[in-house]
Parts: sequence; C-alpha cells; structure tokens
Amino acid sequence: MPEAFYLTAAALLSLVGMAWLALSMDVHWAQVKQIPLADSQPPRTVLKLLGYLALVASLVMCLVADRPSIAALVWIMLMVGSAVAVALLLANKPRMVKSFWPF
Repeated sequence: MPEAFYLTAAALLSLVGMAWLALSMDVHWAQVKQIPLADSQPPRTVLKLLGYLALVASLVMCLVADRPSIAALVWIMLMVGSAVAVALLLANKPRMVKSFWPF
C-alpha cells in the first residue's frame, strides 16, 4: 500500500481519537448534546478507551508508513493538529462533533 494511504488513515484515526477523548468530558458532552451540564453523563469509559485505541492505531499507521524516527514526529504533529481541530469544532460548530458519536 502507498505511504499516503497509511498517513491519511493515521490522520483520520487521530482526529476521531481526539474527538472521542473530548466527548468523554462532561462539559463537551453537554455542549454537543445541547443538554444542561448537570444532566451530562457521557459513556466516559467507552469513549476514553476508544480514544486511546484510535491514537495507538494512528501511531501504528505512522510506523508502517515511515521510519520510527520520522513516524514519531509525524504522530505527535497529527495529535496536536487533531486536538486543535477538535477544539475549533467545539468552539464554533459543536453539533459537528456529534457525528463522531451519533448515539
């Protein structure tokens, strides 16, 4: 498979992982679901586990695509970019984050 495929998969996994980790927090869950913070009860354990697994899978995709020294750098940059992207989505269009967890 071409390197671009693995790096694209790594980027998507990183974005989804960061979105799941953000949704595991009460504040973001209430914001996305448009419910009062007092009523916010996200499936925290499931979201955190899926978020961490997605980030590890992203690292694996980076390692398949490049040498370990470059893969680690790319993975860290993908995580930073994904965290910023999720933060901007939550700030401007929180309903879009709902698409990462439609339940």
